[in-house]
Amino acid sequence: MRRSPVRSLITALVVLLAAGANPAAAVAEPQPADQRDCALPAEGGFESAAPEEVDLDPAAVREALAYANTHMRTSVQIFRNNCRVGAGALDPVTGGLPYNVWSSTKSVLSMLTGIAEGQGKLALDDPVGKYFPAGRGDAAHRAITLRQLLTQTSGLDEAILSEGATTGLDPDICQEALAQPLTHQPGTHFEYSQRTPDLLACAVQRAVGTDLQDYAQRHLFDPLDIPRSSYFWLRDRSGQTYGYAHLFIPPEQYAKLGLLMQNDGEWNGQQVVPADYVRRVGEPTSTNGCYGMLFWTNRGEPCISTNLPSSQAVQHEMIPSAPRDLYAMVGALQQNNFIIPSLNMTVSWTGAFGDTTTNPGGALSGNLAASDLYHNFFRILMKGVQDQDVPDPGPYTAPPAEFDFDPRNYADPAVLLRDLAPNSECNLVVCDGTVPTNGLAQNGEAIARAILGSVP
Repeated sequence: MRRSPVRSLITALVVLLAAGANPAAAVAEPQPADQRDCALPAEGGFESAAPEEVDLDPAAVREALAYANTHMRTSVQIFRNNCRVGAGALDPVTGGLPYNVWSSTKSVLSMLTGIAEGQGKLALDDPVGKYFPAGRGDAAHRAITLRQLLTQTSGLDEAILSEGATTGLDPDICQEALAQPLTHQPGTHFEYSQRTPDLLACAVQRAVGTDLQDYAQRHLFDPLDIPRSSYFWLRDRSGQTYGYAHLFIPPEQYAKLGLLMQNDGEWNGQQVVPADYVRRVGEPTSTNGCYGMLFWTNRGEPCISTNLPSSQAVQHEMIPSAPRDLYAMVGALQQNNFIIPSLNMTVSWTGAFGDTTTNPGGALSGNLAASDLYHNFFRILMKGVQDQDVPDPGPYTAPPAEFDFDPRNYADPAVLLRDLAPNSECNLVVCDGTVPTNGLAQNGEAIARAILGSVP
């Protein structure tokens, strides 16, 4: 397939308008008409191309892949114009194995929220109380909006490790979220939380009127040919799907989610996620220049990190070596889909850690603007872009280290106890008059199905 001159002209006009609206944004040149374009897979694997067919220097692609391979990346795939131009050394082994993409699950939940919004099932400024029965949560909690949940500005108390520590024990994540006290006025303060997206998952499920995973399969995964047997997504003991993490999906399927966003939410002629919603997810918010709607973004600054080991503001964009329009799905230990609209490029990888920075938050994958893994990889890869000029910011420089290791930042026992016993009617053993076990059975069935499906 060849890119048409008309499409190149339209791209150029859009870029000029965007540059006029935001002078700080990276200026994208129209792609040459003779670059190769690949079709998205209808079934089966990705279409491949040589790097030079999409104006990438093969040497730079090889060097970038080698850097990723030697920095704890168990899978890495580089796409341009939907063509896979490179893959990691371990991908033949890891590509089809379900893997916890951790907080990238939050971005999948964001996509589902966008789909539901496009169908008229919900509005982002709806209060969460609209989707819960009367009496569930006090007035202040019920007034939190879906938008505030999407932007991590709910105001709820948080401690990300305490919230994650109850996985498998959670009696009811919806009630647990509503049990956490408000420590900030909703909408005014960014604080990265796990229960916040859990509460959003509960609200979206109620808004669409069906099980969240059934909804995801029908409206997101099926159009991308991601079979239910290829992944599993954990639930709490009551059967409600976790919104913050625990989607176990193979790298080959995970990459499709990044390519979907790269293509403005469209997949082989079907508009899966509304294009307007896709454009909004990477817009920085007033409370964090590096955060949009459950996606991280390179479009603003400063970058406010997670509370691991403590929140830190870094006075530059997330990845200085990458174009400013990049945005990303981000999971703990660096599970990422990086989407760069101006280059029609997606990078998808999984692994465990990989940063060597002296900044504690960066080394723990909690401070993305301190990541030397991100900076060095994209500095190598961007040198290989031949049809556009991507400025080189120079070698990585670690932000000043902050040494606030107060465990209450991330492992507050009060947060943990409220999760285990959110109210007088719900605790570790009994919730709303029953001993919840439905979710455990559903998890076991899904795990068995995915494991059997991944065995050759």
